[in-house]
Amino acid sequence: MNNTDNISTTTNTTGLGRISEIQKNSYKIRYLGEDIPAKLKGNFYEMDAEGLPVVGDYVRFIHNPSGDSLIESVCERRNFLQRPDQAKTGVMQYMVANVDYTFIITSLNEDYSYNRIGRYVSVVLQGGSVPVVILTKSDLCSNPGRYVREVETISDKVRVHAISAIYDIGLDELREYMTPGTTICLMGSSGAGKSTLLNTLSGEDVMKTSEIRAYDSTGRHTTTHRQLIELENGVSIIDTPGMREIGMAYSEEGIDNTFSDIIELESLCRFSDCRHDTEPGCAVKAAIESGELSEERYMLYKSLSTENQRNYAKKKEISKWAKAAKKFKDRNNIE
Repeated sequence: MNNTDNISTTTNTTGLGRISEIQKNSYKIRYLGEDIPAKLKGNFYEMDAEGLPVVGDYVRFIHNPSGDSLIESVCERRNFLQRPDQAKTGVMQYMVANVDYTFIITSLNEDYSYNRIGRYVSVVLQGGSVPVVILTKSDLCSNPGRYVREVETISDKVRVHAISAIYDIGLDELREYMTPGTTICLMGSSGAGKSTLLNTLSGEDVMKTSEIRAYDSTGRHTTTHRQLIELENGVSIIDTPGMREIGMAYSEEGIDNTFSDIIELESLCRFSDCRHDTEPGCAVKAAIESGELSEERYMLYKSLSTENQRNYAKKKEISKWAKAAKKFKDRNNIE
């Protein structure tokens, strides 16, 4: 039995709160305007990782005002963002839950990557959140409108804004998202401007910022763990560590939603098994030749779909071996 199960319930009350921070096995719950420390109840350690609390989860817990409270259960999630771990083992990394909008933040310098933004959009749509691309440091770009139009071609489900937090450019456009009860997740590379934007939206320096390196326009990790911050206006913002890469796995629905027009084109091909190569009557090839579909965007779709299938197969193989190992341990009474 886990030691946290020994917390007395005779004088402590049961509460409903929200996970605001996780560091290893320590949790913080946002409850009645404060962040209180908590641990997991022992039965959580028998669950798959997907069942463990993540930042943004609502949880029921036994409140212990003089120490660690005890998390008893995770409430049903409205949505759930996940990605393959960076070691590319096919194992999933569970990020945040119950997010209305996900701000995909990229700066208009060397950090800008059309392909990476497409990856973020697919992951966010797969998780059930609304992708909003924030192009920061627009004051350093001579033609930010060009990049706005380019990102808008990724998907008809993505919203795009070019801003400069330092010079107060474009920030008025973000007001529509700042309504009480709304949760916004910030994602992007280190040095893209997540912490600066968060400080601007909150009206105070709630997060440290770091300078970017001039020679490659990248920054150090200012945020080291996921953290939910509740603003005075009732908006909750989840800041996340910088990610240079984001992989695909279990993202078929998100990819299909991102590239729904290409899915429709594929259904119009003369042959149902068309590979969009040399086959006659290929609607995808015709769209590329006419300029209706850019070849760059189609190649991005193919790349993400292939990676997603590869990582899905890897995850299934790992899961199969993990189950076999567990059966062996159970059969031989191995701890």
